[in-house]
Amino acid sequence: MSTVRETVHGLLRTWGLTTVFGNPGSNELPFLDGFPPDFRYVLGLHEGAVLAMADGYAQASGRPALVNLHSAAGLGHAVGNLANARASQTPLVVTAGQQNRSMVGLNAVLGEPELVRVPEPQVKWACEPATAQDVPRALSEAFHRATLPPAGPVFVSLPMDDWAQPADPDAVALLAGRRVGWAGAADPDVVAGLARRMAAARTPALVVGPEVDDERAFDRVVALAERWRAAVWTAPTPPRCPFPTRHPQWRGVLPPSIAGVAEHLTGHDLVLVLGAPVFRYHAHRPGPWLPDGTELVAVGSDPGSAARAPFGDALVGDVAAIAGQLLHALPEEPGRAAPEPRAIPHALLPDEAPFPADALFAALTEALPTHARLVNESTANTAQFWTHLDLRTPRSLLFPAAGGLGFGLPAAVGMALADPERPVVAVLGDGAAQYGITGLWTAAQHRLPVTFLVLRNGGYGALRGFVDQLGVQNAPGLDLPDLDAVRIAEGYGVPACRISGARELKAALADVAAAAGPRLVEVPVPTELRPLG
Repeated sequence: MSTVRETVHGLLRTWGLTTVFGNPGSNELPFLDGFPPDFRYVLGLHEGAVLAMADGYAQASGRPALVNLHSAAGLGHAVGNLANARASQTPLVVTAGQQNRSMVGLNAVLGEPELVRVPEPQVKWACEPATAQDVPRALSEAFHRATLPPAGPVFVSLPMDDWAQPADPDAVALLAGRRVGWAGAADPDVVAGLARRMAAARTPALVVGPEVDDERAFDRVVALAERWRAAVWTAPTPPRCPFPTRHPQWRGVLPPSIAGVAEHLTGHDLVLVLGAPVFRYHAHRPGPWLPDGTELVAVGSDPGSAARAPFGDALVGDVAAIAGQLLHALPEEPGRAAPEPRAIPHALLPDEAPFPADALFAALTEALPTHARLVNESTANTAQFWTHLDLRTPRSLLFPAAGGLGFGLPAAVGMALADPERPVVAVLGDGAAQYGITGLWTAAQHRLPVTFLVLRNGGYGALRGFVDQLGVQNAPGLDLPDLDAVRIAEGYGVPACRISGARELKAALADVAAAAGPRLVEVPVPTELRPLG
């Protein structure tokens, strides 16, 4: 008779979860016993980095990922990046080892009776199976819950003595063959009504969000925008890139404030939001939700977001399917001219460092190969980053969706693990890089083609930008003297250099496509303060 461990290994193989991201402890060793040779264990040196690597892997591959953390303490280490995964709707099956069942109630070391509560509220669902024989079914439920819209992380607590127990053959006989899908297309009458509203609009706008950054949706939404001849905005605080950034109809990213969004949408009579909450604000600039005379309709997979929005109509469904339906229903000739393309400012590199962010990102965009992927966690420079970005395909960019630092560096490692044929560039603030710095070791061990571009301004630049905006004076903790990212990287086995001149910088950026392994490039930049919203 098969053990629970053998049964679960077989199920994981069926679901394609043969890459396991983890940092093991004694509670997890029974799961790892007899680790199958066709599985891959990706070791991270801190559970926060482990979670972010799995997040980057899942988002880049479009498939769920399996995370194996150590007890309540390790799970607690990962919760910060679990918040980013929840906000990104990343399908993750997160597990942690529980003590032996007979020891949990005794307050034994590494036992936590309320382990399922530790990751709340950053998971869709959490479970500790009632018996060892229920472990396979619980993991099956976790896999399907993680992938059903809105996708997101789930958690299963796994007592360490369950793995050697005999599995119940009747209980698991049909688990591997189950398929759970979601039929998310809209009723034809609903589509026809929305298409009529779109056709009647005189000055339409399309706002796109992370659910559009998908192989099924991306091209359909571009075609819909062209058919409708709408101005296209990316929704505020975007964690992904859902529209080609050099498309002539793309206008940029909406600011993350109530007043800012209304100002940017002035003049549009109908706004269609695809695949984004309405809206994820950050800066407190109150005002009207929408300009006078503007109506809004949102289409997305998350019923919570649809119900939460304080304005506009909402349709809950599959964004790719409904975009295709609208494309079919919308007339060929809406009778209006397409909007004029936006102007991209020209920015020249100075001969010597520090390099302004505009000039740095212009040079980076010019040097990057078209198949490169990006992670951005230089939060002080996001406006300049988006201004110069040139991305044309889905799953090419990640950003920490919940704003929690420590995502960017290890997420870039996960992206490269998902597809090592595509070079990855992680644009990191010198402060942000420290939160996930242990990810450098994993990148070195796997010889991943990642360039870690660390922008050194000697402090938390994004926080400095808030000082005037919030009326704050004499706040401590904003400066970061004496950090040396080059020496840190070398200590983890990653080659590194510090840039001082424009020629060096251009040479370093030109090497991205040819990178055979990881490297870190530290670039001095000035502090540039810009209002957030």
